Amino acid sequence: MSGGRASGAHGGAHRGVRAGAGAAAARARTVFLVGIDVDSMGGSQRVLHTLAQGLGERGHRTELIGIRPSPEPYRYHPDPAYRQTTLYSVPASPLRPARSLTERLAPDRLLETRARRAERDRARARLAARFATADRGYVVIGSPWAVDWLSAVDRPQLKSIGQYHESFAQARASANLRLILRHYPKLEKALFLSEGDAADFRRQRLPNAAVMPNPLPFTPPPTPAPLDTRRIGAVGRLEEIKRLDRLIDAFAEIAPDRPGWELHLFGDGPLGPELRGRAARLGCAGKVVFRGSVRDVAAAYRELSVLALTSEREGRPMAVAEAAACGVPAVSFDLSDGVRELVADGRTGRLVRPGDQEAFTAALRDLVTDGALRERLGRAAREHVAQLALPAVLDRWEALFDEIDR
Repeated sequence: MSGGRASGAHGGAHRGVRAGAGAAAARARTVFLVGIDVDSMGGSQRVLHTLAQGLGERGHRTELIGIRPSPEPYRYHPDPAYRQTTLYSVPASPLRPARSLTERLAPDRLLETRARRAERDRARARLAARFATADRGYVVIGSPWAVDWLSAVDRPQLKSIGQYHESFAQARASANLRLILRHYPKLEKALFLSEGDAADFRRQRLPNAAVMPNPLPFTPPPTPAPLDTRRIGAVGRLEEIKRLDRLIDAFAEIAPDRPGWELHLFGDGPLGPELRGRAARLGCAGKVVFRGSVRDVAAAYRELSVLALTSEREGRPMAVAEAAACGVPAVSFDLSDGVRELVADGRTGRLVRPGDQEAFTAALRDLVTDGALRERLGRAAREHVAQLALPAVLDRWEALFDEIDR
């Protein structure tokens, strides 16, 4: 187990977050934030680090706990205001499924299974020891799988809160719904990202469902992006679920009529070579720029004139909120209540029917062609997400702690 490990800078740390706090911030609390993997570069990990930093800077005794270390750890804050602990010593390695009863009962496999269980039990004992350092406090658990893993860890003096960072539709299409309905009713609160998702879970007889938005990971810049760079952007891992092939197809159709415009893809991932090949086949390789990972995300958004979201599914995508905070409007498929809460069609951006490639291309063309439209939508988008600034979200967390304590 490692303790006190820093977790690196991420474009524009929140400082002075206590300034906007209300009376709820008066009492320091002990807060453990727990996730399966908290130090990879990813949206849910960034949220946990942002919350940990903000709570720590407000004087709360905050510890971020990862069950497994990441194979590619990323440093989120150069000067963390929280402790960080990792329970396992090595990243997860999946056990190959047994193809027969004989293989399942093979001595080597049984030994490996016993070793894995012993390692799991040691990790849970380490976590129980960390929890025992607090007389009272809260455990904020970042995913259904983490809640399931923690179900065997005794913590009677701590009040537990479960989060889910995706949509109800995503939960229903996976094992997550089963895990949520099994474990989350036993927690003090079950937190979801949108009102629509919370309502859907209540209809599944989850009585403690409530809403808590994710905070912006940076302080919104004092002035909005100029929106004159002639750059369309996408931010996220280059993986199948993001369906960046759709975005390259749309850009390839628009590009011949809009000289000087480029498509910038921020992020790394396994589909990089395939997407490069697609851009080359469509004749726009010279205008599709693969930027890789960036540390200063606010600066990256300010380079853009339009954000595009072409994912197969999304809960409440932080890329849309972050771009909006910089005054950059989005074109997106209408994927969930969370997306609709961030993008009001025709007012803060454009939404089109999921999978409708022709409509998406037309909406993207409208924003590329009309600078006044971009500016109007961008201004409205910036105002729309002001409530997601870290101080405002921290106030909501502290009010939630007060509510639980009553």
